[in-house]
Amino acid sequence: MYLSFFGLNEKPFAITPDPRYLYLSERHAEALAHLLYGINEAGGFVQLTGEVGTGKTTIVRSLLAQTPKNAEIALILNPKMTAPEFLLTICEELGIGVPDSALGSLKDLVDILSEYLLRAHAAGQRVVLVVDEAQNLSPEVLEQVRLLTNLETNTQKLLQIILIGQPELRELLSRNELRQLAQRITGRYHLNPLSHEETAAYVRHRLRVAGATTDIFAPQALNAVFGLSQGVPRVINVICDRALLGAYSLDRHRVTPSLVRSAAAEVFGRRFTPDWLPWAATAAIAFVLSGITFAVWKAQPWHTRGLPAASASVAARTDGASALPVALAAVPRGEPKPAQLAQLLSQHLTETDTDSAFGKLFGRWGAKYQPSSTDPCTQAQTLGLACIAERGSFGQLRVYNHPAILLLHDGSGATHQVVLTALDDEQAHLDLGGSQAVSLGELSHYWLGDFVMLWRPASSPVKALSSGMRGPQVRWLRESLQRVRGGQSDVPVSDVFDGELAGEVREFQRVHRLVVDGIAGVQTQIALAAAVAGSDAPLLSAADTHHGG
Repeated sequence: MYLSFFGLNEKPFAITPDPRYLYLSERHAEALAHLLYGINEAGGFVQLTGEVGTGKTTIVRSLLAQTPKNAEIALILNPKMTAPEFLLTICEELGIGVPDSALGSLKDLVDILSEYLLRAHAAGQRVVLVVDEAQNLSPEVLEQVRLLTNLETNTQKLLQIILIGQPELRELLSRNELRQLAQRITGRYHLNPLSHEETAAYVRHRLRVAGATTDIFAPQALNAVFGLSQGVPRVINVICDRALLGAYSLDRHRVTPSLVRSAAAEVFGRRFTPDWLPWAATAAIAFVLSGITFAVWKAQPWHTRGLPAASASVAARTDGASALPVALAAVPRGEPKPAQLAQLLSQHLTETDTDSAFGKLFGRWGAKYQPSSTDPCTQAQTLGLACIAERGSFGQLRVYNHPAILLLHDGSGATHQVVLTALDDEQAHLDLGGSQAVSLGELSHYWLGDFVMLWRPASSPVKALSSGMRGPQVRWLRESLQRVRGGQSDVPVSDVFDGELAGEVREFQRVHRLVVDGIAGVQTQIALAAAVAGSDAPLLSAADTHHGG
């Protein structure tokens, strides 16, 4: 949904492995080299380990894309199976036919596999078994894996095996009963998370592959990405994807550290404070305490005159203790203030269901909504209105410029439907027990972009208008664009969609940051209808808050 907003061709931070997005950091390049060595050289095992999300599976995909022509790969992604099932899966991956009589026999399956490997060797083919998530292999299957390496000629092993797994794989192979297998491992490599510099390069790399032409993430935002992800690519992807969505919903073309922290809060389910806040708070506390100490010292002669020395000491401590909580209360603690929107949703819970929300939205248009009747959009159509349900941003809401029902998600997993009645650069006004102003930053924590809006089309049903078409809707389009430009509206206009009109549509789309294609689709018509709306149409813009509440 944010692709066109940032000028991207595809989602840059999808968590599904894609070799095109493989960022070859120094450690990733070494890991891939180890695997390629395992394919091209005869030997026993090659072992690759790494924490969850460090890019192991992506490297495997890249490996498959670079497989030599003379190599056949049997890839097992879920090795949690019995020994016969494991051998049968290898045969299936290599396209080896297995008779029903051999399905449960380890000996028959090994013989069939051995015969195939000998034929492949005679034909100059190498066969490589790649086992992903190998930490899930049972000791029984691992022993069978070891026995497979006994399949050999006088000069060469017939099967090369690459084991890829989480760090637990190293612990598994270190067991005494598996020492024979461990001794046959000819290459070991552990994939560490990315460094600070590599994390920044990784983010920029994926954005460039997706079509970005500018640095969407500010340098400080990249610092925050590394601090919150600790360089784990999968976590980087999830945080960055959510940060882009957050920036899009706030109509910002640059991702800031605060957006990254907000994204991480949604990913991890807890809030994150800026890196500077803990030491700033410590410094503030130290400053306040020093001020208290100085004040107590100054006041002590007056409060302790005539008291014994021991009493004076107690008095000093008592004054300091009484002042301390007051001083600390003014110091940032890294905890958010009570959320105003959370309180509003809790206080007006009965107003956030579907019927209540549509009742308010219809009322904005001077219409009566009938709850528990036909669906709201059908009711709107009978009133000359049209419904649109989309996932967008605050910028898109500004372009459409009509009140909308926002679907909000609170921390408990509950959803709320709330009517947005006005929108400016910093605040949104929600109809919750009257008009309530909420900051866009706070609202973005609850709103993921889903909304429903009513608008008044020129005619129904609404259809896209493009070059070559003619009729009343085209005439409305031409007249409306003329009004936007400040031209005379009483002069008869053509009802033909020609090249000149297409140019005017493109200019309107460019000014309103819509997709510039010269076709007046639903989105363009909504924005145009709002631009020429009369006093009876409710609007969101600050200049028309008497319509929007």
